[in-house]
Amino acid sequence: MVYEDVELSLKNLREAFEVLSREKSEKKNKFLKRLAEKIDENREYLKAENSKDVERARELKVKESLIDRLVLNDKRIDEMIESCQIVESLRDPIGEVVDSFVREDGLTIYKVRVPIGVLAIIYESRPNVTIETSILALKSGNTILLKGGSDALNSNKALVKLIKQALDDADLPRNSVELVEHTDRSVVDYILKQRGLIDLIIPRGGKSLIDYVVSNAKMPVLETGAGVCHIFVDESADIDKSIAVIDNAKTQRPGTCNAVETLLVHRKIASEFLPKLKKLFDDKKVEIRGCEETRKVIECAPATEEDWATEYLDLIISVKVVSSLDEAIEHIKKYSTKHSEAILTENYSNAMKFLNAIDSSTIYVNASTRFTDGGQFGMGAEIGISTQKFHARGPVGLKELTTTKFIVFGDYHVRK
Repeated sequence: MVYEDVELSLKNLREAFEVLSREKSEKKNKFLKRLAEKIDENREYLKAENSKDVERARELKVKESLIDRLVLNDKRIDEMIESCQIVESLRDPIGEVVDSFVREDGLTIYKVRVPIGVLAIIYESRPNVTIETSILALKSGNTILLKGGSDALNSNKALVKLIKQALDDADLPRNSVELVEHTDRSVVDYILKQRGLIDLIIPRGGKSLIDYVVSNAKMPVLETGAGVCHIFVDESADIDKSIAVIDNAKTQRPGTCNAVETLLVHRKIASEFLPKLKKLFDDKKVEIRGCEETRKVIECAPATEEDWATEYLDLIISVKVVSSLDEAIEHIKKYSTKHSEAILTENYSNAMKFLNAIDSSTIYVNASTRFTDGGQFGMGAEIGISTQKFHARGPVGLKELTTTKFIVFGDYHVRK
C-alpha cells in the first residue's frame, strides 16, 4: 500500500506537470501571493502542529541544535512569507532566451529555458524547506514530491495543506505538490528507483543521507553537500572584527550547513587571537577542539583526525594553528566538502590567492559563511546548496531548476 501511494503521487505529479509547465507567470504568482496570505492567516495552526513535532523530539532527547532546525516560530513564519513574496517578484525564468543566432542560410536557432519536470526532494528536520522547495519548483514550472523526515511530519502536513489550498485558489493543479506521509524507511529506496517518473532527485540533509541517495538513485541527483566549512584568520586580519565574524558563523545557528566547523589561525597571531576567542566561546558554551599548538596557547580538548572532517551541526569547533596561507589552503583542500570557505585578511594578495586556490561552491573574503543561502543571495529561497559542478553550484534557485532546449525556425531548410 505504501508503494502504491507513492506511485500514484508520482503519476499525479506527471499529469500536473503537463499543465503547470505551460502556465503563465500570472497564475504562478497568484499562487505565491495566496500562499503568503494563507501562511500569515494560519500562524497559530502552524505553530500548534509544529509543537507536536518539537515535543516529540524533546522526548527522544534530540540535541537542541537539531531541535532548533525543527522549530517554527513567528520569525521563521515571517521568513517563509517573505520568501513567497520575493519569489513572486522574481522574473519567471521559463521561456527566457539564453542564446540565439542566425546562420548564413537564414536558419534561426534559439536556446530557451524550460522546466526540468518532476522533482523529488528527500530532506530532514527543517519544515521551512517544504515551503522553499515548493515555491521554487512551482514558479519554475516543475512539480515536486516531498519526502521530509518523520521528525517534522505534522509540520509538513500542515504546510502542504496550505500549499494545496493556494494552488486551488490560483486554479493550478493541486497535485503539483505531493507529500509522502509514510515514515517507513523502505519508501526512500522505492523513490530512488523511480527513474522515468522522477526527472531529478535532491537530497538535503546530513552526509549519510546525501551519500546514500547519490549511491543508490537511478535518476540524476542534484547533490546538496554537507558543510565542513572553514575560516582562515590571516596574520594581517583585524582580530576583534574577525572574532565577531567567527562568532556569527559558529553560534548564530550552529545546526545549519553553512555554519563554520573548522577554524585555521595563522601562527603569528595565535597567542593574541586564541585567548580572546576562547573567552567568547566559553561565554557561549562552544566546545573548542584544538591541535597541539592550539592547546599550548589555550586550554581545550584535543582535536583528532576525525574532527577535521566532521560537520558538527552543534556548538563545537575544531581549531588548528597554521604557519602560512599555503598550509591553510592545503588543509582546506584535504578536508573541505566544497560548501563554503572564508579568509579574514587585510592583505589583498592573500585574499586573491585564497579565492583562486580554493574550489568550493562559495568563497568569502572578510564575511561569515552564514551568508551562503538562497534568500541572502537574492533568490528568495533555495532548494539546497549544491556542492557538485553539474549543472548547478552553490544556492539553487529558480534558474537552477531549469534546463534548456533548442528551438529552430527554418524556411523548409534541408542540410547540404
